[in-house]
Amino acid sequence: MNRLILSITILMTLFMTMDARAYEQEVNAEWMAFTTTPGKDWVEPFTGMEFVWIPAGCFMMGSPKLEKGRMEHEGPQRKVCVDGFWMGKYEVTHGEWVTIMGKDPDYHYFDGFEKYPMSSVSWDDTQKFIQKLNTRGVGKFRLPTEAEWEYACRSGTTTRYSFGDIINTDHANYMDDIKPSIDSGSIKPVGTLYPNNFGLYDMHGNVWEWCEDTFEWYSPGPVENPLIVRADNPVRVVRGGSGFSTPEYLRSAFRGGYKTNERKILNGLRLVRSP
Repeated sequence: MNRLILSITILMTLFMTMDARAYEQEVNAEWMAFTTTPGKDWVEPFTGMEFVWIPAGCFMMGSPKLEKGRMEHEGPQRKVCVDGFWMGKYEVTHGEWVTIMGKDPDYHYFDGFEKYPMSSVSWDDTQKFIQKLNTRGVGKFRLPTEAEWEYACRSGTTTRYSFGDIINTDHANYMDDIKPSIDSGSIKPVGTLYPNNFGLYDMHGNVWEWCEDTFEWYSPGPVENPLIVRADNPVRVVRGGSGFSTPEYLRSAFRGGYKTNERKILNGLRLVRSP
């Protein structure tokens, strides 16, 4: 009987050791088995980050010449096609950042901080976060390309915003000069307002979101899966506007940019997971 108990104990210890090693080496042990099936949403098991499947498709990237608030560098409008990908349902939060990095660059600790979007991070900071996540998490992550971001934001629409041509504080967190709400000009916890047609939250407002591309003028003509990175250009694209932006900066086509080492207080990020 004692030998049987000893054998069972040894086997249990062996299985536990194998599971631990499997986790460390990012091997799919039975207890952490999961699938990433295109067409289905997915949760990163280490951080709990939620990802929405964005189906492949084509759209008109940029703004038409007569769009209210349009800026010249939003054109020429052209047909762009992208492959399917998973995109963060929400902006990366302080809690998720701290889970990976141990702290954030400006020590944003306050009541409920873990649900607020990460902010005050440079493009360089996002690359360090992604690099560490890719060694500790499950899957390969990156920032969205500018085309992926706008395609996901528009979610099948052609209007100024993903919910129409008129903005309101039920759909976006921004600085409303005409009818300011009690918390207009603030940052909200992620997922507070309504999602777009793809099920993505806060694509308009809250915090600016870094993209992979350097800030360049669009080339004319149709293109597939564009990613424009010029080694001599230190400026990377930001999209979406913030809680302190006025409506024209929240349009689906609006483009901004900052140098990779700039930590602007309202700059955050949203991740993409490649299939």
